[in-house]
This record gives sequence, structure tokens and C-alpha cells, in this order.
Amino acid sequence: MKYLKTIGIKSNQPVGRGFLFPYDVTFASDGKIFAINRSRVKQNWSSIHILTFDEEWLGDFGRGKLISDDDYHFELPVAIAFDSKDLLYLTDEGSNEIKIYNVEGKFVDRWGSDGFGGVGFDGPSGIAIDDEDCLYVVERNNNRVHKISSDGRSMLTWGEFGTSEGQFNMPWGISLDSENNVFVADWRNDRIQKFTSDGEFISEFGKSGYGEGEFNRPSSVVVDSNGNIIVADWGNERIQILNPDGSFKTFLHGEATLSKWALEWLNVNLDEYDARKNSDLYIKQLPQHLRTPYHVGSQTEHVFFGPVSVKLDSEERLYITEHSRARVQVYQQS
Repeated sequence: MKYLKTIGIKSNQPVGRGFLFPYDVTFASDGKIFAINRSRVKQNWSSIHILTFDEEWLGDFGRGKLISDDDYHFELPVAIAFDSKDLLYLTDEGSNEIKIYNVEGKFVDRWGSDGFGGVGFDGPSGIAIDDEDCLYVVERNNNRVHKISSDGRSMLTWGEFGTSEGQFNMPWGISLDSENNVFVADWRNDRIQKFTSDGEFISEFGKSGYGEGEFNRPSSVVVDSNGNIIVADWGNERIQILNPDGSFKTFLHGEATLSKWALEWLNVNLDEYDARKNSDLYIKQLPQHLRTPYHVGSQTEHVFFGPVSVKLDSEERLYITEHSRARVQVYQQS
């Protein structure tokens, strides 16, 4: 993997460009990037930002419940995905719904608020869409995967609480490979599970720990065209890449640089820019008591801190969303 760039800047404002706890990105058919800006839970300024790879900010839509009082405001948005018709599906674990928008950001529908025909959501988080526009939604609190048709019918659920094959403990992220096999980031079980599109267990990868092939609360997973399995190893503050058979391949730890937005801000705040230039922000080694993954991430600007989501665009560039650094690091397959 070759590092390309960083997108984003931290902003405490409810409108305008900039992120505050971004959670996920996805891509429209024309390549535009859509990003969840979740904000702090108590502030609830959540919105969806639209931007380009070249960091042109095109606007945002949707609002958190403290700003908007309509029926389809955001409460706790988690993940987003587009179908083949450029409809955007958003999981909201606060309202236990999927909210649907068109590519211009206009509200279309919501599913789950009526109990979903007796099969309602509880903590919907990760979402993936197959080539027939069927949705696969992870429900963290129900410890299951929910398969839904393109017209909103509940087709299948699988999973229950536990540690055995096909069981989950607060699953979070989900992805599909080119054959529509389903990969689930089983958060509290510190593993990735692989299933057929009908929920049949195939295999599992990983265990708890800090070493190669070990995870600490994996939050997201994506599979590239070569079958490599890319995991947001959230609790270990890193990205871990596995071979198609689940064996360890490599780590990514982060190489962030200043984004275009950050540079534009610094160029009109020269005192702060001068202070940065006179500082050594590239810390090579921290004191012994600050060498846990959390401390390294929180104290070292260029490495990952809160890598919550991994996504691939149509060119197979890897986007790593960091909620705690309010940015997205982008890598190119090498």
C-alpha cells in the first residue's frame, strides 16, 4: 500500500466543511465522496458531507435531532452505502432505522420505524449492498446480520449472541467480496467471520491480541478485487491486511500529512503555522508508559487514532476514516 493523501480538518461548527467524529465514507457512481460527520453525541450535529477526491467541498445535508425536528433527522448515524441506482442508505443506531436519500441528498424513505414487519432493527451499524441491490445490515444489539430486499422486505436474518461459529458479540462492520460472500467484523469476539450470502458459515480469522493476525475490537472490513481482507483494527489503532486465506499480510499504521483544507486554514493563521514549522511533531519514540496503542495514537499526529472505517473506491484506493483525528487517510494499492 502506498500512502496518497489526507482529507479533512477538525471543525466544531455544525455547518460548513470540516469533520467532528467522522464515521464512514462511500462513493456515488460519479466518484463523489459522501462522508458521515457524526459529531459529538450530546451536540448531535450529524450530517452527510459531499466532496471530491481533490478536496472540493460540495455541501452537506441532513441534520442531527438538536438542529432538525423533522421525522427523519439523524440520531446516531453509523455507516452508509450506495446501491446501483445511486440511492444512499444510512444506518442510524439511535433511531433503529435505515434512512434513504437520493444522490442530491433529498430524503426518500426510511425503514425500521414501523417494526419492519415484525423483524425490526436493534442497533443497525455496518451496511453492504450486493449486485442485486440486496442490503446486508449488521445489528449490534441483536447480534445478527439482516438481509433485506431492494424494496424493503426482510429476507433473512442469521446470528445470535455467543462465541461459536456463526455467533456474534456486538458485530459492527460488514462487507462483500466479488462473489457476494459476507465478511463481518465481530467486534467483541475480536475476529472476522465469513459467510455465504445465505448466511452459511464459511470460516473465521483472527483472535484477541496485539500481534500479527490478532485483533482488538475490529470495527470495519473490506475485501479488494484480489481477495485481500482489509480490517480496521480499531482497538489496536491500526489497519491490518490479511491474505485471501486469512493469513497475515501487513500492517498500516498511518502516514498522515496536512490536508488541503488544513493548509488553507494555516495559510491565514500564520502564527499557528509558524509554530507548527518550529515544532517536531513526528515523534519516533514515546516514554515507556505511553506506548500502548491508544497512547501512541493519541500522542502522535501522523499515525491512526480511531480508525473506524475502511472503504475502497472504484479505483481501489483505500479510505481510512479516523473519528478521533477528524480526517480520512487515503492509500493506493501498490
